[in-house]
Amino acid sequence: MEPWWRSAVFYQIYPRSFADTGGDGVGDLAGIRCRLDYLQWLGVDAVWICPFYRSPMTDFGYDVADYCDVDPMFGTLGDFDRLLAEAHARDIKVVVDWVPNHTSDQHPWFVEARRARDSPKRDWYVWRDGPGTGAGGRPNNWKAAFGGDAWTWDQATGQWYLHLFLPTQPDLNWRNPEVEEAMHATLRFWLDRGVDGFRIDVVQGLTKDPALPDDPPGQLLPHAAVNDCADTHAVLRRLRQVADAYGGDRVLVGEVYLLSTPTVARYVGNGDELHLAFDFTPLYEPWDLGAWRGRIEEVEEELAPVGGWPTWTLSNHDNPRHRTRYGGSERRARAAAVLLLTLRGAPFLYYGEELGLEDALVPPDRVVDPGGRDGCRSPMPWDASPGHGWPGAAPWLPWAPEPEVRNVASLRADEGSILHLYRRLLAARRSSPALHGGAWRPLEAPAGVLAYERADGDDRRAVLVNFGEAPATVALEGPWEVEVDSDAALEGTRFRGRLAGDAAMVLRPA
Repeated sequence: MEPWWRSAVFYQIYPRSFADTGGDGVGDLAGIRCRLDYLQWLGVDAVWICPFYRSPMTDFGYDVADYCDVDPMFGTLGDFDRLLAEAHARDIKVVVDWVPNHTSDQHPWFVEARRARDSPKRDWYVWRDGPGTGAGGRPNNWKAAFGGDAWTWDQATGQWYLHLFLPTQPDLNWRNPEVEEAMHATLRFWLDRGVDGFRIDVVQGLTKDPALPDDPPGQLLPHAAVNDCADTHAVLRRLRQVADAYGGDRVLVGEVYLLSTPTVARYVGNGDELHLAFDFTPLYEPWDLGAWRGRIEEVEEELAPVGGWPTWTLSNHDNPRHRTRYGGSERRARAAAVLLLTLRGAPFLYYGEELGLEDALVPPDRVVDPGGRDGCRSPMPWDASPGHGWPGAAPWLPWAPEPEVRNVASLRADEGSILHLYRRLLAARRSSPALHGGAWRPLEAPAGVLAYERADGDDRRAVLVNFGEAPATVALEGPWEVEVDSDAALEGTRFRGRLAGDAAMVLRPA
């Protein structure tokens, strides 16, 4: 029997921005629970919830101060347990974010580690002397992800500590077996509560070359984006053993932020490391046929031989939303939805993309994120009221454009909306073995059109995506019927060979 995650559609929730029940302008776990009926109606199979742990929020939850508790702004452990139970009652899996590369500098482990050089937890983090004395010479030239150096001088103990991200996010030393066991215990805490898996942050950062060599001169990328140490694979195999001990149906999804598909493919190992590894190269591709065809073919070539199951995502909490990247066109956003949900692999939707949201325009006095990612984290608009379904205080970030019409209630009432397109795509994918698990092969198509077939036994679908603005004529063998049309105009009719510009279709044999 195939594991559930091979046919699943995942839906990413940024909890601060999804739904608020407390009236403070910040989303919470109870808000997610209250919107589960919507997610069930939409047709998603699993939710991935970004961090909700106790945190000083210098990186909005990715600086964890306690891995085994809920930050009060999001609720309580009881709120999480109720959310999990009600999601499972609707047959929705729950995957939680796990941040193993670093903790908050306020985590008790780091507070103890920086107390003295002879602290029993000193080696739980990465400390080094500089090449010279005092604060003048850093151990190497690595740069941090949000700017500046990846080393901070600790005056009290006279050493540098490593942080691939903010100085408030010191890196754990995964070469210390005590660290590994303590972090395994945090996994078991949530597995024992019944979670269905983890999205693992910054997987490629877990181990570093012990020699800490300088990055090449002139390198523009921060070290987090190039760190790729072979020792990490043994760490992942042991993480996989922890997850597999719970029955084999818990999933590990790794953020491997290395923009190389062959490199990402190595992180699934021989089926004994990550179940799914994010390949983020599509987040940097333009809306262009050649770019996407090359990307799909490379994924097929690299992952199929190692038995890897691809992941596909168009938007997330760290990157501009795809409608914004594709020039603000809703037609392109609709066609992209067809592409995303018909490729071979596991698709990840980002909350609000089913509404066609663009990035919010955030004025300088509202900017709060150290990485400049506020625009893609705007609040989810639920209805057309002035508060758009958020009670009490205004949300912590501004709304994306057009919340008065681009909200759940308004688009749900319009059968031709992009929201209903996503729902039809999810229903078509779930009902077709070809779409949720079948083989992929390219089909002949005219310039500007990507055409491919998905097949599983006798079940077949053809997918057409027009990357051009002009209509195209596509000749296919055999009669076909339009199952899903990004324009919502021709569904249920015989395919006559015409595909509108910036449009896409899913076809089934007539």
